[in-house]
Amino acid sequence: MTPLVAAAVLIAAVTHASWNAIAHAIRDQLLSFTLISGGGALIGGALALFVPLPAAGAWPYLVASALLHIGYYALLMRSFTLGDFGQMYPIARGTAPLAVTVLAAVFVDEIPDGWQLTGVAFACAGLTGLALWGIRGSGRRPDWPALLAAGATGLAIAGYTVVDGVGVRASGTPLGYIAWLMVLEGLAIPAYALVRRRSALLPQLRPHAVRGLTGAALSVAAYALVLWAQTRAALAPIAALRESSIIVGAAIGALFFKERFGGPRMAAAGLMVVGIGLMLHTS
Repeated sequence: MTPLVAAAVLIAAVTHASWNAIAHAIRDQLLSFTLISGGGALIGGALALFVPLPAAGAWPYLVASALLHIGYYALLMRSFTLGDFGQMYPIARGTAPLAVTVLAAVFVDEIPDGWQLTGVAFACAGLTGLALWGIRGSGRRPDWPALLAAGATGLAIAGYTVVDGVGVRASGTPLGYIAWLMVLEGLAIPAYALVRRRSALLPQLRPHAVRGLTGAALSVAAYALVLWAQTRAALAPIAALRESSIIVGAAIGALFFKERFGGPRMAAAGLMVVGIGLMLHTS
């Protein structure tokens, strides 16, 4: 992983946490994700007019990824509805890196070396600490439906990360791949919202349009950077480095949603930074 690739993934991490915070801030999650996924489809459609069409071998991966992304959006909506941003976001993101490491080794034959394995382990430990601190610190019993939704979101992330890692390499055009992925995945939630809300949908969307479409632009930019990085480095280190967004997410939760960010979370974030450093040792 070169410094340029690492920088791109870190920028994607900040951008990703930002659009997730925007999504969480719109209390009606169906409206939130209608704007974000629908806006992504509009951006993808416009981009598709100016970039090459993905190669034929990439289309099965595009279809599979679109289905996984639709499931991811549904699970993320559910987890944001049930739990705090500062807890649900870390669990969702923290589940993915280890799963990606296993899937990439099995299906893509990307066997991590000792530094990468150690780095992924440290990063996952830090992510787990960030996720579980909220339960221990609150003194409450775990909210199992919320935790299961967030964990399932992480598995969906791992699935589409590996599928897209293979697909974008087969496409011959990262920009063409992201454009058509946005189109394919972006229409399902707006269509569902239209069926559910009917004529009430448009008036309900208007007050949130600027925030939601801003989130859509950030979402497309974040994943485009990740897809580009996946054409230039192994999937597992990129997946783990991308999850540095969890530190940004925890900070956003503390600053904007008034969720606590104390010593244990700082220690867990530091553990994750150590893991990132180990993963980048081989660059």
